[in-house]
Amino acid sequence: MYFSSLMFLFVFLPVVLAIYYITPKPFRNGFLLLANLIFYGWGEPVFIVVMCVSILVNYVCAVMIEKQPQRKKPYLALSLIISLGLLAVFKYAGFASDLLRTLPPFAWMPKIKIPLPIGISFYTFQTVSYTIDVYRGDTKAQKNLVSLGTYISFFPQLIAGPIVRYRDIASQLTGRRETLSGFGEGVKIFLVGLAKKVLIANQAGVLWESLKGADGGIIAAWVGAAAFAFQIYFDFSGYSDMAVGLGKMFGFNFMRNFEYPYVSKSITEFWRRWHISLSTWFRDYVYIPLGGNRRGTPRVIFNLFAVWFLTGLWHGASVNFILWGLYYFVLLVLEKYVYGKYLEKLPQAVRHIYALALILIGWVIFSLDDMTAVTAYIGSMFTLGGGIITHDALSRIISYLPLLLAATLASLPTAKNIYMKIRDKKAVAVCEVIFCAAVLLLCTASLVNQSYNPFLYFRF
Repeated sequence: MYFSSLMFLFVFLPVVLAIYYITPKPFRNGFLLLANLIFYGWGEPVFIVVMCVSILVNYVCAVMIEKQPQRKKPYLALSLIISLGLLAVFKYAGFASDLLRTLPPFAWMPKIKIPLPIGISFYTFQTVSYTIDVYRGDTKAQKNLVSLGTYISFFPQLIAGPIVRYRDIASQLTGRRETLSGFGEGVKIFLVGLAKKVLIANQAGVLWESLKGADGGIIAAWVGAAAFAFQIYFDFSGYSDMAVGLGKMFGFNFMRNFEYPYVSKSITEFWRRWHISLSTWFRDYVYIPLGGNRRGTPRVIFNLFAVWFLTGLWHGASVNFILWGLYYFVLLVLEKYVYGKYLEKLPQAVRHIYALALILIGWVIFSLDDMTAVTAYIGSMFTLGGGIITHDALSRIISYLPLLLAATLASLPTAKNIYMKIRDKKAVAVCEVIFCAAVLLLCTASLVNQSYNPFLYFRF
């Protein structure tokens, strides 16, 4: 069930909110857990079992780590083996078998194809961080199985993040306060995310689909890459905004997952602004435990390699995702050790163009799983073999100019900065109500007519 579906907007969410607020507070987590499981099992109920196994294993292991600190390593190991093992089997078994089948001794192997439980990458990282934090003593084990299950399966951020650390919301699981102002703020954030997804991301995706397979010339190739960049940003940040907004409606406060990444002037800055919850997760649970930047340059480079290889692999069981992760590994190492100090001396506009060009190339690698297609597309971005731009591509791009302009403006913090300065004025409150009503109306109308409504990060 997508957040941008009419079933969710007008049936599931209103019913869940209504029942939640009439439920006595001591029983609200129990109701949320039930709602979470219904939401998750809506399209694939069999995978509720996988999630419940993950919840139960990490609940028992964390409690035992706290009760028997002298034996905490085996319990941590058991938790990691089962949690990461489930992720490996469902997400990577098919990929591994395909690689093996390319080797003559294993050519006889049958092709393995296992359906991927939606959101398993996200909730697995949450269970792993929870158990590790208990092991480190950074948080107490949750003794209430329902509360832990509510945290791991919480439907607003279950499918595509942000990755929420247990220690950040532990107090909210038992002591949150639902307020009218918080609910209203949540509605506004949710609708902003819905607008990003439905009004921008979906349309940018249509433009990308029409340009990625056509030889429209060098300009069309760059515009197509920009269209995908807008699609994935507004798709994913829109989902994250909706998750943050939904969390506020239920009294939870989640971290924001994006901070205007396309204003970055380096690749290093881009990854401080893009998918913040994932970047910080890898920093805290992979990079720093490996030694971080404390053991000399060769070890730092190895640590960065490990992080970015795993980052690429986390996004998907495909060669292009691994290459995408290693592409950023190379760029980050170059910025850190080769030309970063020179880059900082360049004019801001030049640095911004540098970052955007490399980001767009990265998105081409990310979006196309056929490496021949990746090579051909990147080639079309740098050669004139297909001409400057074809008539068909030009006509298509012109028809999408209003969308591209709106997406560009929405990628900048300008509107937010203006809003923050005037938000306390009385007239703004009226405008907010009108804005929310207009967004809901426009998004509903669009959803009724749209046939293209994917969530890109559902597959991760």
